[in-house]
Amino acid sequence: MSPIPTMESIYVPTQAWIAKIQTLSAMEKVFTIELPRGQSLGHKPGQFVEVSLFGIGEAPISISSSPSRSNGKFELCVRQVGDVTKAMHNLAEGAQIGVRGPFGSGFPVEQFEGKDILFAPGGLGLAPARSVINQILDNRKKYGRVIILYGATTPAGLLFKDELQDWGKRSDIEFHVTVDRADKDWIGHVGVITTLFPKITVNARKTVAITIGPPVMYRFVLMELLGKGIPEDQIWVSLERRMKCGVGKCGHCQIDHYYCCQDGPSFNYAQIKGVMEAI
Repeated sequence: MSPIPTMESIYVPTQAWIAKIQTLSAMEKVFTIELPRGQSLGHKPGQFVEVSLFGIGEAPISISSSPSRSNGKFELCVRQVGDVTKAMHNLAEGAQIGVRGPFGSGFPVEQFEGKDILFAPGGLGLAPARSVINQILDNRKKYGRVIILYGATTPAGLLFKDELQDWGKRSDIEFHVTVDRADKDWIGHVGVITTLFPKITVNARKTVAITIGPPVMYRFVLMELLGKGIPEDQIWVSLERRMKCGVGKCGHCQIDHYYCCQDGPSFNYAQIKGVMEAI
């Protein structure tokens, strides 16, 4: 069962404000959102909110900040791809938006304690993965090895570049990054994200893997994870499939008998492997 949202109603947006805007790329911006009276969103890593712009519409957006770094605010990494997100990119700091949530199931990070953690996000998948990554890094002593494999289409498409540099410098993280297509200034690895897997070894029985990215990526990353012997019930994915209402009423996000907005978007692979073809 999904956690109870902290908002007064799951159906009525709460008025919130954009406290800060940071441009990450030509397509993505990070919005720091502040709720009334400094209220905490109370989310878990992997959950999402519904963002509404009055007169335009509403869109589900994954929360990209970790609960451990909330400070009365939360962050959304927004790619401009539809009416709501394009309009959001035209807003300025101080603008008002509507927020419902948090919704969905998060990643059970408490269950991962004592385990090695392997992250394999691709593209915009780093945004929700960042929520889990930073939650674990802020409680670093509770976990074993932390391995991050990140892939993007081009160097310009890499998100959170400052944090990527910090992860690469840390001695308690094994970090590898790749791009599908290099530009003239790129000196790093070139290839799809699966080309990073030969660089790492894992203790399969002790490893929890989390992969988030475009649907086309999952099949190949899952093959790599299973090929390394990681058990199906220790592999986690995040699925966002045509989510709309966020509360399991409209049916737009249904995959077989699962509702992504309620049963997910965080799923254990053993739980949903039979319906992965439908995403």
